[in-house]
Amino acid sequence: MTQPPSNQPPGGFGAPQDPNQVPGQGMPPVPPVPPQAPPVPPQAPQAGAPGPYGQQPPQPGYGYPAQPGQPAQPGPYGQQPGPYGYPQQPGQPGQPGQPGTYGQQPGPYGQQPGPYGGGYPTQPMYQGAPTPPPASGGGGLKGRTGVVAGVAAVAVLVAAVTTWAVVGGGDDEKDPIAQPTATASASASESAAPKPSESVDEGDGSGDGRGGDDDLNAGRKPGEAKVNWLLKNNVDLPRNGSDVLGPWIVGDVVVKAMYKSIDGYSLKDGSLKWHVDVPFELCAAPPAPSTGGFMVFGHNDSAKDGAKCLGLQQVNLKTGKVGWKKSVPKPTGLFAFSDNTLAISGNTVTAAGSSTAYGFSLTDGKQLFASPASGCKPFAYAGGSKLIAAMDCPSGSTTKKIHAVGEVNPATGKPKYTFQLEANWEVDKVYSVDPLVVSATQREQKKWTIFALDAKGKLRSQIQGGKDKFAPSCGGSFVIFGKNLQGCTGVAADANTFYMATETSYGKPNEVVAFDLKTGKPKWRSKAPGEQQMIPLRMDSGQVLVYVDASYDKGGAVATIAPTGGAPKIVLQHPASTAEIEGNFYDPGYAYGSGTFVVTSGRVSATNDKEEKQVKTMMAFSK
Repeated sequence: MTQPPSNQPPGGFGAPQDPNQVPGQGMPPVPPVPPQAPPVPPQAPQAGAPGPYGQQPPQPGYGYPAQPGQPAQPGPYGQQPGPYGYPQQPGQPGQPGQPGTYGQQPGPYGQQPGPYGGGYPTQPMYQGAPTPPPASGGGGLKGRTGVVAGVAAVAVLVAAVTTWAVVGGGDDEKDPIAQPTATASASASESAAPKPSESVDEGDGSGDGRGGDDDLNAGRKPGEAKVNWLLKNNVDLPRNGSDVLGPWIVGDVVVKAMYKSIDGYSLKDGSLKWHVDVPFELCAAPPAPSTGGFMVFGHNDSAKDGAKCLGLQQVNLKTGKVGWKKSVPKPTGLFAFSDNTLAISGNTVTAAGSSTAYGFSLTDGKQLFASPASGCKPFAYAGGSKLIAAMDCPSGSTTKKIHAVGEVNPATGKPKYTFQLEANWEVDKVYSVDPLVVSATQREQKKWTIFALDAKGKLRSQIQGGKDKFAPSCGGSFVIFGKNLQGCTGVAADANTFYMATETSYGKPNEVVAFDLKTGKPKWRSKAPGEQQMIPLRMDSGQVLVYVDASYDKGGAVATIAPTGGAPKIVLQHPASTAEIEGNFYDPGYAYGSGTFVVTSGRVSATNDKEEKQVKTMMAFSK
């Protein structure tokens, strides 16, 4: 094939290979891929307000069927409803769905059965696509392909998968990294005094987390963590419910945001410490605040159908004090439909969509840069210690798409380097900004690869996954539909190693596989304890921080894995007596800090107002 223009040296992988051809070096043979089942169409629109991004959810009470082979009765304790009615992917592990920043959350209606009534709530692995995914099993990183234009030949890993399950999630409503629920409501123009918070059960028998005189810590065994508190929803939501942003732990405060409010809670007892209102529904947030604890939230520009995610509001998450607010310039032209996604790097917050991209000062909101007039144009950014841009480049053809990825100067938006992918490969997610590890896909061919770049933007390696199936959870697969470029769980990276969790069926332990970023080859594997599954969250003091999800009879846990491998070391073992509650947060978000682990629900919705107020939204554990 003709290689697209690139600053990389000539030569390289050539066109992506068919999965049934001879596998690349070091790769096992790949079996033929069975035909795909046709995509499952969305439910017919029902009366009522449209869901996020204009999608109409089905009638209340209609949701996922039970997991294959499981009874269909609903789970206990009135767990939160599941998503918009897409069938669950067969073979998907029974672990809770993973968090993300905004948009990763599921649709509002239909209760996913709980562990005693049909398995844990799970989210489809492919999220944010224009149409629902086929109802087929998960895939793996298999076969080979050339993803990058003009690079030296290396063994290439691609998922010639039987479904999109290996890349991401499910319906159009979800996106990346921790998600919770919200409460109460006040003004975004000033820091508001706390309003009545969600009902709090402090585990002493006096709360109403589960009802009556039920003490959350009554069944706690020696060595198990205590339940600090459990919150239930106290926000009157629209008919379709609401997605949730967060959680973020800043000092002794955990923050989550939902609908039109942003709330900070005490890590110790769950009491409301501060509250902020925004004028219209929240629609975006960066995966993480700045190092100083500042966050910029995106909200819609009106309450009308088709409102755009253009409003920006700065908030100090430590204190709840509100700062500057402004509007992103409204996009114009043919592709002016996409919502903005947000990222923070240094003193810059970016807002980017399919047609425009801007950088603003985190201090005062002053515009620092905008999309270039020509050449490769950013459509999404990943933030953190570096600012990484995913770019759409001129191809000269309506049938050929050219994407690039590169580091940019957060103060000016000017590229430090640009790395161009081969034609029709799209930048899907950024798993790590430093080192830079990127996920790329070919949507029509349902192929997937992961590659790493060095500090100068040269290809470092491509991950060789062999026959394993992997399931990083990112909340949304296509940033052009208002999904974040980063914020995935199930992955982590340090200077020389990339860590990713395998996907297994329910009741079987999965593994975390470490890949050498110099070669892309596996270095070691660490198996989850018992019959549970574990999810890498991030690096923490040189260790891989993982969450071990709750099973029907064992609480979840926070654990670490040494960079040299070995069994996971439990840091915080959650009580078995509350495993049922912990395992039934739908599409949960996770945060760990100050010795406390917080799990939150990723969406709050119910079939009526009474049930809405019974939805459990956030739970905290500590020693």
